[in-house]
Amino acid sequence: MLTGKQRSYLKSLAQKEDAVVFIGRDGLTENVIKEMDNYLEAHELVKVKIQEGCELDPKETANGLLETLGAEFVQAIGHKFTLYRRAKEKEKRQIVLPR
Repeated sequence: MLTGKQRSYLKSLAQKEDAVVFIGRDGLTENVIKEMDNYLEAHELVKVKIQEGCELDPKETANGLLETLGAEFVQAIGHKFTLYRRAKEKEKRQIVLPR
């Protein structure tokens, strides 16, 4: 569980990044979930954009993915949401969260 301070820190990191995963009108497919999982393993923070024509709600979609991906919800703004998952291997960890 992320603290408010940690969530704020992750929001500041996400603000500088562009969305790297896009959900189109096909919705949340297995390939999209796999791409998010791979990106989280490599980078720990993923920003996702829901494209026009897709009827998914960003916050509901993010909350639905938390258990599947083993991730933490960071934020949802407009058609974008951000998730965080700490890398399992110490050498792959890039983000140091404040206490």
